[in-house]
Amino acid sequence: MATVKPIPEDMHTVTPHLICEGAAEAIAFYVKAFNAVELARLPSPDGRIMHAMVQIGDSKIMLADAFSECGAMSPKGLKDSPVYLHIYVEDVDAAMAQAEAAGAKITMPATDMFWGDRYGQLTDPVGHRWSMATHKQDLSPEQIQEAMRAAFSADGQCKPAS
Repeated sequence: MATVKPIPEDMHTVTPHLICEGAAEAIAFYVKAFNAVELARLPSPDGRIMHAMVQIGDSKIMLADAFSECGAMSPKGLKDSPVYLHIYVEDVDAAMAQAEAAGAKITMPATDMFWGDRYGQLTDPVGHRWSMATHKQDLSPEQIQEAMRAAFSADGQCKPAS
């Protein structure tokens, strides 16, 4: 009898599992916006998606429809989400434009940031937040600290972009 690996061969240790109001819509968006590949879809008897999996680049994301009766709430059901899923891409400006064309709301346009990334944020049509970046510059911790001090005022508040 073969030994079963506790972590499947093709999985990372941490895998996001998103709850959506409209998981089918979310899958269609991720395919169009992030070039995701749908790997699995398991509908429940009432037609909601009980479990699905997509792959974006080398990372897998599990997702399902909201089942509030089982405690599975979506960002829309909770009225927001404090969580961002982060994607590194070759060209953040092009990737964000693709996501926006697919239906994302850009909440922070891509900007060169003090830590060396060109970085932006968006919200997808089902309420999940995403950040995207292209790494542009390798900086030492000291360089990042100094650049951070310049980016924030003395009271710790973010200075408006100039």
